[in-house]
Amino acid sequence: MVKYDCLIVDDEEALSQSTCEYFNMFGVKTFWAADERACSDFLSQNKTDLILLDINLGKSSGFEICKKLRNTTDIPILFISARTSDDDVLLGLNVGGDDYIQKPYSLNILLAKVRAVLKRYRGYEDIFYFGSFKIDFIMEKLMNDEKEIRLKAMEYKLLAYLIQNRNRNISKEELFQKVWGDAITSDGTLNVHIRRLREKIEENPNEPHYIKTLWGTGYAFETD
Repeated sequence: MVKYDCLIVDDEEALSQSTCEYFNMFGVKTFWAADERACSDFLSQNKTDLILLDINLGKSSGFEICKKLRNTTDIPILFISARTSDDDVLLGLNVGGDDYIQKPYSLNILLAKVRAVLKRYRGYEDIFYFGSFKIDFIMEKLMNDEKEIRLKAMEYKLLAYLIQNRNRNISKEELFQKVWGDAITSDGTLNVHIRRLREKIEENPNEPHYIKTLWGTGYAFETD
C-alpha cells in the first residue's frame, strides 16, 4: 500500500493533471482519479492524507461521495468547484467537507492551502532546530547559522522524514515506501543519500551524532 499526501477527484482532466504535476513538483505526492469508481479503487489499494473533491462528477455527486467517505475516514476533504452559491458552500461543509475552494483556482494558492491543512492534520511543526542547523518545512530549506545548505530533492525528503519521525527506529522498507514511494528501491540508493546527508550535517560523518545506523534494519534520527 502506497501513501500519498493528496488525492484529486475531478473529471476535468487537463486541470487535474496540471494540478497533480504541480503538487508533485513541489513535494506534495498527489494522485488523480476522474470519478467515484476510480476514487474507490485508489483508496482500496492506497492511503492519502487529504482529498480535493469536485462536486459535479458525471453521474456522481461530490456531496454524496463525501458523505460516504465520512463513514470510514476523518482525513481532510476540500471541495473544489465552479459552483459558487452560498447553498453549495454550506452543503459541502455540512456533509463533512473541511473547506470549499472555488474554481478557477491559483495553483500556488491551492498548494499553500493544502500544505497548511496537511500540517494541521499531521501535527508537523514549521521549523525544527538541531545544533546549529534548522530545517524549514514550509520553505523546504536546511540552514546552518542562517546559511542555506543545498539539498537535492530526495535528500530533503529523506531528511525531513527522518526528523519528523525522530527518536524512533525507521526500517529501510518504511523509508523506501514513505520517501521514495517504491518498495523496490535499492539499499545502495538509500545508503548514498544517507552518506550525503551525513556529510552535510554531521561534524564527523563516520561517527554520526544525528543519523544513526540500525545495523541490518534501518536508521534513526536522534536528538539530545
